[in-house]
Amino acid sequence: MPIINFGHAGNCNIHVNLLLNPDEPEQGKKAHHCLYEIFSLVLALNGTLTGEHGVGLEKRDFVDRELDAISLELMRNIKRQFDPNGILNPDKMLPLV
Repeated sequence: MPIINFGHAGNCNIHVNLLLNPDEPEQGKKAHHCLYEIFSLVLALNGTLTGEHGVGLEKRDFVDRELDAISLELMRNIKRQFDPNGILNPDKMLPLV
């Protein structure tokens, strides 16, 4: 699977983009496995899955491997406090409960 990396060398922020054909469902399964492997390596190297853009849709389902349940709940509570109607980036920040 082709992977393109780009980012910000100054702050060690690297963006990983998998190139796949959305019309081929098998590639989606491979992409999920590929992301699991990449994120496992990132965490093993003491890296983080988040960056200046937050978590996003792709990393949302993996971030609980980095952050514990208490931290995630605290973040959900902060989000509810400042966005009680859930209109700011709905479903993009944290794993769904």
